[in-house]
Amino acid sequence: MEPVSVALLAALAGGVAGEIGRQTWTALGALVRRPFGRGGGNTPPVSSGEPELTSLATDPSDQGRAQALSTALAVRAAVDEDFRAGLAAWQEQAALVRAEDSAVTNLISGGTLNGPVLMGRDFNNPTFTAPAPPPSSRGAGDNAADSTR
Repeated sequence: MEPVSVALLAALAGGVAGEIGRQTWTALGALVRRPFGRGGGNTPPVSSGEPELTSLATDPSDQGRAQALSTALAVRAAVDEDFRAGLAAWQEQAALVRAEDSAVTNLISGGTLNGPVLMGRDFNNPTFTAPAPPPSSRGAGDNAADSTR
């Protein structure tokens, strides 16, 4: 199982991605707070991840706290099969919010653009008011001849 990204944890703790990010962070908190496995009550001598989660929530910009949470999640997943399954499911949902994958590369090369160009990521319902197209390469006399036909 892949460790949970430190950048993702810090971003979620910092409140990125609006409501979906908040829900993802809340779901991680609920997962971490679940008791260890369904075994006979033997709690392994590892962190549940809750202290690290709380610590990161108080200072989301601290990469050390994010790393500590990532490590605690990985260790717990290694010793708790139920947690590992829940964490894997959580990571699939968190893929929607991948903060480190938000880089955008826009490139326009060559040619002439005769309209608006939108560069960025994740646009919702963009609208444009475009200027009239440039005049054609035909001469003015051609236009007059066209209007008489």
